[in-house]
Amino acid sequence: MARVYNFSAGPSVLPEAVLQQAAAEMMDYQGSGQSVMEMSHRSKVYDAIIKECEALLRQVMNIPEEYDVLFLQGGASSQFAMVPMNLMTGSGKADFVITGQWATKAQKEAARYGQANIVASSKDKTFSYIPKLDKSSFTPDADYFHICVNNTIYGTLFHELPDTGEVPLVGDISSCILSEPLDVSKFGLLYAGAQKNMAPAGLTVVIVKKSLVGKAMDITPTMFNYQTHTENGSMFNTPPCWCIYIAKLVLEWIRNQMGGLEEMGRYNREKAKILYDYLDESALFKGTVVKEDRSLMNVPFVTGDEEKDAAFVAAAAKAGFVNLKGHRSVGGMRASIYNAMPMEGVKALVDFMKAFEMENK
Repeated sequence: MARVYNFSAGPSVLPEAVLQQAAAEMMDYQGSGQSVMEMSHRSKVYDAIIKECEALLRQVMNIPEEYDVLFLQGGASSQFAMVPMNLMTGSGKADFVITGQWATKAQKEAARYGQANIVASSKDKTFSYIPKLDKSSFTPDADYFHICVNNTIYGTLFHELPDTGEVPLVGDISSCILSEPLDVSKFGLLYAGAQKNMAPAGLTVVIVKKSLVGKAMDITPTMFNYQTHTENGSMFNTPPCWCIYIAKLVLEWIRNQMGGLEEMGRYNREKAKILYDYLDESALFKGTVVKEDRSLMNVPFVTGDEEKDAAFVAAAAKAGFVNLKGHRSVGGMRASIYNAMPMEGVKALVDFMKAFEMENK
């Protein structure tokens, strides 16, 4: 069977070159006589893999030396608790911008450990925009300020980061990590579930300023304390070995084949423009996000007719365009066009949408 164009929001499409290399090395990784799936995480062979993955991530993302890089588990959802347990230990306050389901969950979880203030929200219009921020509403002595940089479900993106002054900015970058350059130095902490743009499900990446580590609440479980992992090089327990190996291959692909994050960002903007330009001119399909806040990674759209939406999703799947159904909380359609989605995939989708529109005038 031929490969389909996979528009899943996550776990999502991986670069074919990466899958091919992983397949070639499945039974025998670089002459070790074993698969990465079965080797000891304490072996010299695996130690080289995890160290190279970190070095590549630092290089590709231009991560400053004063930041630790952690390879953890538990998904981005575990960070909803880990962040407040480790950071909400000064004033016991934090600020949140609510731009979707994940930001909402982060705020609710943090409220279990301290004062989680909502400074702005776009819930009033089904999270179809990024709210304008009023600095006078920020908490001056907050321990951190949290945003979900790219919103997977609703398709919005912070194209401009909030200026939080001395308050550390915390960003959930699960669905936009490695999609374009990001100034890490503007953040106190970044976290991402890797299953959208970086690796299979099972790996969570945390990039945290060293000065923020070592201040965890007394109630913090050992596994939820960032210091546990910084002191042990992400090897306190068995790490998600296979996922880290695939992340290494993806980072090599971005650096060597795509030309780094500048070129990756250019490529993603070009892909997104093709789809958004069609949505803007279509009489049948409409994008659901205000233009200035559109995501490069997740593109939600509707026809305005639930039956027609369902018919489109079914017809698209039959034609080899899969996982286009929108999130259950919003309906409609969503095309997730992550790094590994090729340009020809987006062009082919638009051609299919045009044909569907002609048949459903």
